[in-house]
Amino acid sequence: MHTLLLTHPDCLRHDTGAAHPECADRLRAITHTLEREEFCYLIREAAPKATREQLLLAHSEAYIHRIQSLLPPEGRHNYIDEDTVISAHSFDAALRAAGSVVAAIDEIAAGRCENAFCAVRPPGHHAGRNSTSGFCVFSNAAIGALHAQKAHGYKRVAVVDFDVHHGNGTQEVLGRHGGTFYASTHQQDLFPLTGDADEEGAGGAVVVNAPLPADSGSAAFRHAYEHVILPRLRAFAPDFLIVSAGFDGHAADPMSDLQLHVHDFEWVTRCLVAIAKEFCGLRLVSVLEGGYDIAALTACVAAHLRVLMGR
Repeated sequence: MHTLLLTHPDCLRHDTGAAHPECADRLRAITHTLEREEFCYLIREAAPKATREQLLLAHSEAYIHRIQSLLPPEGRHNYIDEDTVISAHSFDAALRAAGSVVAAIDEIAAGRCENAFCAVRPPGHHAGRNSTSGFCVFSNAAIGALHAQKAHGYKRVAVVDFDVHHGNGTQEVLGRHGGTFYASTHQQDLFPLTGDADEEGAGGAVVVNAPLPADSGSAAFRHAYEHVILPRLRAFAPDFLIVSAGFDGHAADPMSDLQLHVHDFEWVTRCLVAIAKEFCGLRLVSVLEGGYDIAALTACVAAHLRVLMGR
């Protein structure tokens, strides 16, 4: 399959300071891994900046202004919440992260590729309409979903999130928009302490959460998809699929207690590609979320990309 890779050097200039888990080394390692010969057929493009109009699909003007107003001088850091650090170039990085998903959707809608992976940071799935947390600035996947509806007329857009943390921001933003679907597997009773199985969307939005107990492994993860998420996703019959691809459920990751491995992320990617083939004409955009053990992260991203490429 023709797979687009979107990234940008600006995403490396989002400086989170010493010892912060969401660091530029994550993206450097992914970029290095994707230089291997097996990935030479990726279509590579620079991620553009999201426009203010695109940001306003998910966020308020006041929120955008607040992020800009909190940018510190060169060489300094500012905590906008207890976990999320910004530096002088973080706003530009966040614009590239959101813009990558928008651009990927535009490219797929134009028929120039079949699917895409956005290797960007900061991540986005904890960013709500007026608030941020968990290392996230803009709600990248939600912005993309709403852009797909507004700019291209897709009526049923789904976001599936397999990050180990519940994407409370994506759920909040999409939960008020009809024709959207948000589904998440995540570790139960882990930050941000949301994502219970009984949570619902409003206004025609579909929300499906499948929390997993700590120490869950392959069997529980696959059961959640086979018996909870994928049947609801098929019933929704999406015409565009966006994946919040967080790999911090890997057993080696320091941020969680799930016991997943590379083959689990490969398996779930194959399941989602099959859904995209069945309902979406292969239209799928994946955007990087978490993953904080560098070796595990790069191995998982490589496996994820091989499936997207049809390997």
